[in-house]
Amino acid sequence: MAEQRRKAAKAAKIAKDKMACNKPQRTPGHPTKSHVVKACEGGEEKIIRFGQQGVKGSPKKEGESEAYRKRRESFKARHSKNIAKGKMSAAWWADRVKW
Repeated sequence: MAEQRRKAAKAAKIAKDKMACNKPQRTPGHPTKSHVVKACEGGEEKIIRFGQQGVKGSPKKEGESEAYRKRRESFKARHSKNIAKGKMSAAWWADRVKW
């Protein structure tokens, strides 16, 4: 089990200097997080991993069911303080990419 985790973690390593700013990427090899992004704002760079692996966000808004609309609104309400922090927070990226 530990060997398998080490292999997954090694496969999930991404070089910060090779990543483009503010371009999210999927990370299928990462054991827990589904996306990674190099967030750049005000001369500061930060690697942010976000999204639960294997879980889809909300479907497209056009033609979504009432249940999915409520699910999306609940996520946004539950994480609104963190989403308001801007590009340097995982919640902002999850809101933008997955929801």
